Amino acid sequence: MRRREFIALISGATAAWPFVARAQQPAKIARIGFLGLGPAATQSWRVRALRAGLRNLGYIDGKNIVIELRWADTVEQLPELAAELVRM
Repeated sequence: MRRREFIALISGATAAWPFVARAQQPAKIARIGFLGLGPAATQSWRVRALRAGLRNLGYIDGKNIVIELRWADTVEQLPELAAELVRM
């Protein structure tokens, strides 16, 4: 191998290294926060609809997406639960 070919090979490998390293990193799992007002039992149809809609788009809860559910009994609890979801 001639010197110029060798230098070109090393330069190309060095330039491609960040792309190879980035491709090997595990994919981040998306996280969705769901904040409901009232008892969870009365709102379960909304959660089922959300999961079904996401499933139709190829997202499966626990596999490639995480849905964090929070339920407030009163309106006063909403800001605290929303802040908790944002921190996550």
